[in-house]
Amino acid sequence: MAATDLDRIVGQARSLRIARDQPVFEQEQEAHSFFLLLDGHVRVVKSTPDGQEVTVRYISPGELMGIAHALGRATYPANAMAAVDCVALAWPSRLWPHFAADYPSFGANTYKVVGSRLQEAHSRVIELATEQVEQRVAHALLKLVNQAGRKTEEGILIDFPITRQNIAEMTGTTLFTVSRLLSAWEDLNLVKGGRQKVTVVAPHQLLLIAEGRARKS
Repeated sequence: MAATDLDRIVGQARSLRIARDQPVFEQEQEAHSFFLLLDGHVRVVKSTPDGQEVTVRYISPGELMGIAHALGRATYPANAMAAVDCVALAWPSRLWPHFAADYPSFGANTYKVVGSRLQEAHSRVIELATEQVEQRVAHALLKLVNQAGRKTEEGILIDFPITRQNIAEMTGTTLFTVSRLLSAWEDLNLVKGGRQKVTVVAPHQLLLIAEGRARKS
């Protein structure tokens, strides 16, 4: 986009600070705004009719969220919770069709985002249907490392608070199973755990597990 176009778009936004564990928006709430995350990480959680919560994905800085209107929806399809203190820009949803019409690159790139997330959802369905639990957990950790990994002396830290329950929700398994797996992987020095944090020590070995090529012990 030209700098003048960006200035025009940003000039119509309001800035928000969202404290950790506070909602950015809630499932089935009227989609009054859409957002661009500037700093922090947001956890997207889907509530099922029977009250269960499923962690769908994490949003990183530079990503749009709350783009219900791009999906043809008038309400938000999931909850968005700040995983850490966040800063975002917000625009009223009534501006969405105007931005898409007036700035072709805005519309084109936004629909690429929608397509990418749909492809991610399809891949997840295939993983749930065809992969063993250890493969799914390894895949999830590697995705989070690629999305928000920070190199440390111990390995690559997933740079936002994440619990074993979050990982269980992402991979369609139980807290017990995730705890057992991560404890076993810690003993093998593949990962290192902590309070609401995970460091991947041996990403290549996790990749072998994710692809089903690791030797069974």
